[in-house]
Amino acid sequence: MDLDAYVAAHHGEWDRLRMLGRRSKLSGEEADELLDLYQRVATHLSQVRSGAPDPAVIQHLSTLLAQARTAALGRRTASWSSVANFLLLDFPATLYRARRWWITTAAVSVCVALVIGVWVARNPQVQSSFLSPAQTQQLVNHDFAGYYSQYGGTDFATHVWTNNAFIAALCIAFGVLGVPIVAILWSNMLNVAVLGGVMAANGRAGEFFTFILPHGILELTAVFVAAGAGLRLFWSWVEPGPRRRVDALAHEARATVTIAIGLIGVLLVSGCIEAFVTPSQLPPWARIGIGVLAEIAFLTYVFVLGRRAALTGVTGDVGEIDQSAEAPTVG
Repeated sequence: MDLDAYVAAHHGEWDRLRMLGRRSKLSGEEADELLDLYQRVATHLSQVRSGAPDPAVIQHLSTLLAQARTAALGRRTASWSSVANFLLLDFPATLYRARRWWITTAAVSVCVALVIGVWVARNPQVQSSFLSPAQTQQLVNHDFAGYYSQYGGTDFATHVWTNNAFIAALCIAFGVLGVPIVAILWSNMLNVAVLGGVMAANGRAGEFFTFILPHGILELTAVFVAAGAGLRLFWSWVEPGPRRRVDALAHEARATVTIAIGLIGVLLVSGCIEAFVTPSQLPPWARIGIGVLAEIAFLTYVFVLGRRAALTGVTGDVGEIDQSAEAPTVG
């Protein structure tokens, strides 16, 4: 193939496709012309690749085709309405639909932590298996309360936010496997239970709850939501129902991503509470009250906005245009 002659012969068609592909609106005749040119240029690209594979020409034609495809399918732009739809419809509806999973996860986890905490508090030999007497005194008298004031407020909020977001991300990322989520929850609850048990055994139970509850209620709720969403994702391919496993997994995975994105904001709120409210000079009842109000606000968000959105059919999944074709199901 004489590439120069080929380019000269078809340059006009390519230039016309480029012009049409850049327009925001097309008339009916222009849309038909665009599709016709798209098919012809796609053929030209195939011929160039097989007859004279010049990288520059191939890249140029590929770019033209991509622009034309965007023009034909329509351009989608981000807008504040999309953000509002996510915050008021998609995220709360997805949380509501997954409520049984994360509420059950929360109930089981809290019960396990309470049992372990009481066991640690009542058995000095168990405490010594985790911490030496010197380490216990250092923790009780200095490290526990000092942890919340060792950094500046903004730096500490960022540190807490990223750490908790990482834990939540792990729960969601390991959702397909299932078992790692249980291990993550066990490690998290064990740490809290041992810490609480040691503090209680040394007469510091009040201090423990004063520093844990303001941020911990919402923070742990976010972790439980992430874990519940991950377990729900795991169950979607174990028991897919009438759908193919791959379709059930794909649907739940997309909805789980919605939860993952939304939890970033929830964990940011809990991180700010931990950085600015937990170590503050406010009385204990005020600090705990702020944490309780944050949790009430979250639950109201889920069970009022989320329920309302779910009843209208919102699932948290992406739009049909972004979904792959699904096979017919039975039932």
